[in-house]
Order: sequence, then C-alpha cells, then structure tokens
Amino acid sequence: MIFISLVVSLLQATAVSAAYTNPHCVGGRDGIVHLFEWKWNDIAAECERFLGPYGFCAVQTSPANENRVVANPNRPWWERYQPVSYKLQTRSGSEEEFKNMVQRCNNAGVRIYVDVVINHMTGAGGRGQGTGGSSYDADGLQFPGVPFGPTDFNDGSECHSGDLNIHNYNNPEEVRNCRLVGLLDLRMGKDYVRGKVADFLNHLIGLGVAGFRVDAAKHMWPGDIVGIFNKVHVSSILTKKSRPFVYQEVIDQGGEPIKAEEYFATGRVTNFKFGLQLANVFRRQNPMKYLSTWGASWGMWATDNVVNFIDNHDNQRGHGGGGGVLTHWEPRPYKLASAFMLAHPYGFPRIMSSYEYNRANNYEGPPHNGDMSTASVGLSGMTCTGGWSCEHRWRQIYNMVAFRNIASGTGVSNWWSGADYQIAFSRGNKAFIALNLEGFDINQNLQTGLPGGTYCDVISGNYENGSCTGKSVTVNGDGTARIQVCSSCEDPALAIHIGKRRNANIVQSPISDIGVMATHPPYR
Repeated sequence: MIFISLVVSLLQATAVSAAYTNPHCVGGRDGIVHLFEWKWNDIAAECERFLGPYGFCAVQTSPANENRVVANPNRPWWERYQPVSYKLQTRSGSEEEFKNMVQRCNNAGVRIYVDVVINHMTGAGGRGQGTGGSSYDADGLQFPGVPFGPTDFNDGSECHSGDLNIHNYNNPEEVRNCRLVGLLDLRMGKDYVRGKVADFLNHLIGLGVAGFRVDAAKHMWPGDIVGIFNKVHVSSILTKKSRPFVYQEVIDQGGEPIKAEEYFATGRVTNFKFGLQLANVFRRQNPMKYLSTWGASWGMWATDNVVNFIDNHDNQRGHGGGGGVLTHWEPRPYKLASAFMLAHPYGFPRIMSSYEYNRANNYEGPPHNGDMSTASVGLSGMTCTGGWSCEHRWRQIYNMVAFRNIASGTGVSNWWSGADYQIAFSRGNKAFIALNLEGFDINQNLQTGLPGGTYCDVISGNYENGSCTGKSVTVNGDGTARIQVCSSCEDPALAIHIGKRRNANIVQSPISDIGVMATHPPYR
C-alpha cells in the first residue's frame, strides 16, 4: 500500500507540473514577445494590429503592480522590480487599462503573461509613495498597501549573513533567505504572506491573464513556490479551466548548488544557457555545424521544461546572468540567432522587444514625456519610432514566427552542413532554412523536404498579392532545390515554408481557422 501511495503521489506531482508548462496558445501559435516597459493601451493596440494577425502566441508584460518611484536617475527601469503593493497601478497604466488590454489581446488570440515580483518588496531604507499612491516605510518594514509588516520579512533568524544580504551563492540558504541586492526579502514560509501573493495572482487570473513569469524564483525555496501556487485558481478563460502557464527565472549556468530542475514542480524555467551558447555560435566562436545536436545534449533541459531567449531585459544590459549575449545592438548575428531559435523545435521561444538606451547608463528607463510618464510607441509603417526598438517587427523575426507555427509538430530532418559555419535543415515536409556565416556563398542542390513548387524566401521579403517581394526558391518534385545564400548579404539566410508557396491552392495561415481571428488578415 505504501508503494502504491508513493506511485500515486508521483503521478499527481507530474500531472501538476505538466499543468503549469502548457502555454495555452490559441490555434497553432507559438512564442512570446516581451514588450518591455510598454503601456497597457499600446500593448492592446499591438495585439490587434500586429501580434494577432502575425501569429504570436503571447505577450510578456512588465510588472503590473504598484512599485517604488525612483526619481534619480530619471526613473530607471528597475524601479518596476521594487513592489510597494499589489495594486494594479504603474507607469504602464491603471487597473482599468490593464483589464481592457487583457480582454482585447485575448480577443485577438494573444495571451497575456505577467512578470510577477513576489520574492521581495522595495530596497531596504527610505520612505515614500508608490505609483498607486500607497505609502511605504522600508526602514520600518511597513507596506500598508498590502498590508505587510516586520514579521512578514526574513530576518536574522532565517538569514545568517550578518547584514542580511546575499554574498555567497554557494550557500542555498543564504541565496533564498537573504536580501537580493538589498531588496526586502519576504518570509514565504509564512502562510499569511503566501496568501497575499496568491490573492494578487488570483486577481490577475480573474482579469484574464493566462500565465506568469516569476521573477527571482531562484531566491525562493521551491516548496514555498509550490505552497503559493497551491492557492492559485484555475483560469476560466483557458481550455478546461486549466492552471496558468508558469515560467520561473532561475539563473543556472552550472557551478552553483541551486539547480533549475528543483523548480519543475511549478512550471518551466528561463533557459539562460540558450542565448549564451548561441552567441558563441553566431559570433563564430563555436562552429555552427555542431548545432546538429542542439537541445538537451548541450547541457540544457528537456524541451517542455524551458523558455528560451537570445537576450532579456537584464542580460542585454550585462545584469542577471551576465553579459556576452547577442542583442539588437548587433543586428546581423542577432537576426540569424533569432531565426535559428524560431526555426528549431527545441523549447518555447521568447523574443525581446527593446527600447534604445545609452549603454553607458544601462539603468535608463523607457522613452518618456517631459513629466517622466512613459511615452507611447510610435509607428512609421512597420517600424517603431520614438526610441522603441521593436525587434519583433523586424521582418527577419516576425516571418520566422510564422515559419515556426507552420512547422509545428515536425522535427529536424535533412540536416546539412557544408562547412563549419554553413548549415541547412528542414522541419519535416513543411519548412526549410539555410544559414551562412562563412566567407563564401552556399550554392548547393539540397533536399528541402518540401512539395514541388515555387516558394518565397521569408527572410529577404514577404508574399504579397501572389508574388514574392524578395527572393524565391523553386523546389523540384523530389524535394530538392538549388539553395543559394550569399555570405556578404545583409541577411545571409534563406527560409521557405508551405504557407508561402506561390499560386498554391492551400490555406496560407492556420489563423484563418481561428474563430476569434476571422476578421483579421493572416500573419505574413
């Protein structure tokens, strides 16, 4: 009987874990875009005019709850990561604007995942008011907007570092019980604290939120996170009233005792190894041909346990996992690495959408108006203006989102490498990509796996009015094609898929099968 009970418990734990790993994408979509520091009204508009029609699964928002106002230097981005209360009032907008955004994005077939900061409150020291008008006293550990008081924070009985801050990352108790860069560490083992955090998450779910990115999860005990999510409701907007999608910030690059797999009971983890490994490859520091074994064999985790990314808001600035990643400041290799991420089936991808900042002042907040309120995102055609980078609107990236959606359910086949930095592969009989970082062109007859016909290369252009605005590729009846990728081109890559076959009597986009999207054009 004991053995049977143990088996049942393990099966139940596995089922709960699997529940948190489902991203709940609508109708064949795949992938997140992090609209970093965007206002709620701008996100709602972007869901309707771009993200829905172009096949994105979800948006990761910046933290939605009230935070400390940091006047100097110029409202830095990191003030959003210093909670004052769980009221939904930030530089991005009000609760009513947040609710409206979630509803409009869901109607457009785009899920909302909120970046939630639940490990801590503000930094130690000081008094003031948050973005929602709530007072706080960090000296006295008083946050009446929740409310939290002194007994709701870890003190010297849990943290033994002397100054209550983390110094030794080889000591799991210190990492999880002490203050991360001076931020007041919540006592997550206390049921009252868990309840307040769960109330916040449940409020977001009640507004239609489908998932959460859990900030600083590594700095919380896995059992405490389980205790919180045991109090979190299922979502009525999701199929079969499912549990929310959860992905947790656990920076595990090896060499420390805290491991990412400790957090699998409550969802996926953010895979920091992914972007660093690809940066080495696409900077020509590790041969691209070795990507033939890309995935768990590179020391990463199973495909259903990870959210992958080239860069994020922290490490593109040299923080949170360190520097060394590719960013929008290096557009050529960044686009190629992003194209590979979206073409390969491993994991669940997240695209970064940045704003411009002075790299000598990487704490600089988002584009703002004279009163320091966040500026709206401007548009000129497909390009963002006003200091917003909008990598997700780069053709070489948004067209690869469509590629990924079309290729869903297929593995890698027809792998080819012509040199250290020339590769090509197909995704079953649905899609094909070739990438070239050598000093000479690819000019080869290769097996694409695709049905015969003429296809538009979605890296160099789009498919519009029955013709290609960029290059085209003719695939023979046996699936072979002459593949040409020049080494000196701005984008030394080529990608084709069955959704962009000229004059083919086929459905161009799976979105046409989604009822909520019937009035929108297919993604391109």
